[in-house]
Amino acid sequence: MSNSYSHSLTKSSFQLGSLFGAMGPGILMAAAAIGASHLVASTRAGAEFGWQLAWVILAVNILKYPFFAAGARYTAAAGESLLEGYLKQGRKYLLLFTGLNVIAAIASTAGVAMLTAAMLTQFVPLSIDLLALLVLLSSLTILIFGHYALLDKMTKVIMLALTLTTLIAVALAFNAPSIVQPGFVSTSPWQWAYIGFLVAMMGWMPAPIEVSAWNSLWLLEKKKSQQVSKQQAILDFNFGYVVTALLAVVFLALGTLVMHGSGETFSASGVQFSQQLISLYSKVMGSESRYLIGMVAFLCIFSTTVTVIDGYSRTLNMGWQLLKAGRPSEKRLNVVMCLMSLCGLAIILFFKGALLPLLEFVMILAFMTTVVFAWLNYKLMISTAIPVEDRYGAKMRVLSLVGLTYLVSFAVLFIYWMLTK
Repeated sequence: MSNSYSHSLTKSSFQLGSLFGAMGPGILMAAAAIGASHLVASTRAGAEFGWQLAWVILAVNILKYPFFAAGARYTAAAGESLLEGYLKQGRKYLLLFTGLNVIAAIASTAGVAMLTAAMLTQFVPLSIDLLALLVLLSSLTILIFGHYALLDKMTKVIMLALTLTTLIAVALAFNAPSIVQPGFVSTSPWQWAYIGFLVAMMGWMPAPIEVSAWNSLWLLEKKKSQQVSKQQAILDFNFGYVVTALLAVVFLALGTLVMHGSGETFSASGVQFSQQLISLYSKVMGSESRYLIGMVAFLCIFSTTVTVIDGYSRTLNMGWQLLKAGRPSEKRLNVVMCLMSLCGLAIILFFKGALLPLLEFVMILAFMTTVVFAWLNYKLMISTAIPVEDRYGAKMRVLSLVGLTYLVSFAVLFIYWMLTK
């Protein structure tokens, strides 16, 4: 009995360890998402509108789920990346993805690098432009010399630290005295003037849909070092996605409980914004926690920057490889990383430290390209490129069509809003 129990316990521990070890691509996806969309968009939504947009954040995550899930599901079923699936659909589909991906890659790299630099200003008295350069150089060093293995390990630790810190801060905020000023009336987000903000918030909620292609390539990279079953791949993705969606609401709660109704609004300046963000935590966790919180927030955004550079570079490199019928090249991947970072730095210099306008521009751009990326993934998941049992069934097809309708409707509404404002 004792030996049987010991054997069962050892087997269970081994399975749990194997499952945790197989996890990685889904956690990396969550790290990419929690950067600007959560720390900035969700927190800002709570600070300006309270709880009013909580259901919108959850709805957006649900409606985008089929398009994000395509990365893990297709690769687990077909044993190849999403980009190879696009090429099977036709060369024009891969060209379309790669062309839009170049634009998104440069803009997103600029956005997260400036946000990281803004957080770093709390510790290093240098200009935000110079810090952005140091952030990009540090990210490239980690990726070129550490590769996927280092990124995988680093992200798990940072994600855990940020999640625990944020949950503690929100729990304390619920018990803190109300900061709402007497006579305060919450502004409604359902006004014509806020269409731009709503679209920006939904653009990177939970992340740009092209992240699904990153997830696909990360899964293939993970399989090089260990065996990952189809069930493990899907579980890893689902875990990362659910954590991402729930944390979006948690960050909204933090903005609502600590800032909404106080009369304070977020500054467009990167330096001042980072100070305000850290203050949200220190107000409820104590001023002595300021530097600890600042360091955790910085590491979170830094890991997002590293993840974004790695993910976009891998997809651009693979797109080039497939379109030119070339061979895998580590050197080409490194060149793509450097060029993308250089272009991102040029955009940062153009915006001159104006963080929120840059992030809003990037998020809106993400929303407008999301329609195309979502359609490509849906088309692939109902195609003959994968076995019948792995294609999307009736429920996922309905959810996908509802999601596409929502994306197209808001894209058209935003274009009309831009033309008439």
